[in-house]
This record gives sequence, C-alpha cells and structure tokens, in this order.
Amino acid sequence: MTDPGVLKDLLTDPRVSKDPRQHWGAWARGEITPDWPLFTWVAVTNMFTAYGGDHRRLRKLVSVAFTARRTEALRPRIESIAAGLLDGLAATAPGTAVDLREEYCYPIPIQVISELFGVPEDDTRDELRRLVDSIFNTAVTPEEAAATFQDMHTVLSDLVALKRREPGDDMTSVLIAAREEDGSRLAESELVDTLLLMISAGHETTVNLLDNAVHALLTRPDQLDLVRKGQATWSDVVEETLRAEAPVANLPLRYAVDDIDAGDVHIAKGEAILAAYAAAGRHPALHGSDADRFDVTRVNKEHLAFGHGVHHCLGAPLARLEAAIALPALFDRFPDLALAVPPADLSPVESFISNGHRSLPVLLTGTSAG
Repeated sequence: MTDPGVLKDLLTDPRVSKDPRQHWGAWARGEITPDWPLFTWVAVTNMFTAYGGDHRRLRKLVSVAFTARRTEALRPRIESIAAGLLDGLAATAPGTAVDLREEYCYPIPIQVISELFGVPEDDTRDELRRLVDSIFNTAVTPEEAAATFQDMHTVLSDLVALKRREPGDDMTSVLIAAREEDGSRLAESELVDTLLLMISAGHETTVNLLDNAVHALLTRPDQLDLVRKGQATWSDVVEETLRAEAPVANLPLRYAVDDIDAGDVHIAKGEAILAAYAAAGRHPALHGSDADRFDVTRVNKEHLAFGHGVHHCLGAPLARLEAAIALPALFDRFPDLALAVPPADLSPVESFISNGHRSLPVLLTGTSAG
C-alpha cells in the first residue's frame, strides 16, 4: 500500500493486525516455514507482531528505555562516540577513500543500542550485526534464512543467560527483572524476541538514515549550502531524508482481520498487507509534482518513515537525536567531504525492506567524483 492517506487509515484501523498466528491465512494453512526469507519478520513473538492487548502489554515494558528524559541523557555519549570516530577518520591518508557507511554511519547506532541493552564488547556485537544484516537481506537463500533465525535466537538467549548471571544497568536486565517478577507480563520467548526487535531495528534504520542524508547532501551541494548559510537546519535535513529516502522502504507484514475496502483496493480477510513507507513519502498526492526532489526548504516534510498509529517506532526520538549529532559533526570536521565515486556507481543494499547503500566511499578532503 503506497498512498499515504490510505496507508495511514490502514495503520490505525482495528481491522488490521500484525499477528500472523491469529489473522494470516497463509500461516494458518502451514505455508510459512523457517526457510521462507521473511520468516523472522513474521515468526517472532514481540510487540512487532502483537495485536490489541498483547501489543499494549509488550510496548509498555520496553517504552521505559525510550522516554524523552532517557533519550536526551544519551546525548553526551553519542557525541563522544561520534567524536572518537571522526578522530579515527582524520588519520586517513590524504586522497584515500573511506567507506563512510562502514566507518561512521554503522558504528554510532550499533554502539548506542548495544550499550543501552548491555551487549558485551566482544564477538557478540559482530555476530549480532552479521545476523541483523542477514535478516534485512531479502535475497538470502532458504537455508540462510533458516540458519539466521536459529543463530539469532541462540546469540540472544546467551545474552539473556549472561545478564541473569551478571545483571547491570541496561534494558536487557530490566526486561529480565520484569520477566522474573511476573512471568505473565513477559514470556521467555517474548523476552528474547523483544531483544531481537530492539537491537536490530534500533540500529539498522539509523544506519540508513545517516547514509542517505550524507549521500543526499554530497550529491546536492546546493542543499548543503543552504544549511551552512543558516537557511535550513539539520533537523530539516533529517526530516527531508526521512521523507525522500525512508530508511525502511517496505515493512512486512500486516493482515486483514476482516474484509476491508482501502481506497479502490479490496483486501480480503486473512490477506497480507505490505506497508510501502518509502513510496508514501514520495507520493504526489501529499507532496505534489516535485515529490521526488530532495528539498530541505520544503514546508511540508510529512512522512511515515517511523510508521503511524499504535506501532509507531518507539526509537524515533533516539534515531533523530543520533542523526542531529552525527551529521553536523561530520560536515564540520570535514567541510570538503566528497563522494569518491560517481553516484551511479553506488549500489543499494540487497533488500526491499532496508533502504541504503552497500557502501558509501568518500574522500574526506578532495574533489568530488561527480
């Protein structure tokens, strides 16, 4: 579904569910198996796939990690992480290309979310990153999809076991305490799958936000110039990036609880619905004939990049904060930043879910490749 008005109606319609066990005909018929590439997206039991009261119960448990106060308290740490990464980049030999997605866009959000949930600074973080990349990769083989689902649960179960032995001041320990205080509030499978959701969605989307914002400004120097002249803000950059290049292009899945007429489309009970957030952000019905144009001065930057309704992304304020810190810090430190290759040479990630580049090679000082 791509029309933003129709999509918003569906996202708030009580006849639309995210629980395949209750409301997806294909699941009920046994057609969805672990080797299906999107199996992890629908098989988990957390607030992402919950409906009604279950969703409210699970969201309430996690929401304490993303209050305005707790998010703002992360500002000094995010600034420190960004500064350390920029110091490392500054040591790059002149004229040497750097993959900015790998060396800057990725480390900031994955380190922040890892610290927030107490992921140890060992091979666990690298393994989680590999598995999250695989979850978002919609070109994986059936065998890889099944292995990813199993491996992810193994890694996160090990994390839970570690935090049971050695609890700390982190959200994994908080969730474990809630589970052990009252098991009816959080089942063991829900605990592990909640960690999967928070750690994966908590960094992959922000990686793409940073990647796409940098790309937009380097390929449209007039827009960067507006920011530098004070004619637009970094918040304008963030919101226009979210509108024009949503970090999540398409999000699986929702299901019709009953027959629904959405615009001129009839959705039968039990059918699956795919929310096309990237297309909605560029829909001419909302943003006119120039909806495809990246314009930081655009008055209406309305988008659905973080969803809408009860499933609106809890981590949206954190993603915005990370971008609001990381982007100006980068362009202030390297004012001559330029792409190291022609824009046409950049390749998208192998996913119809995730929207970003496989790499973003840049020259920290030097001449643009065009």
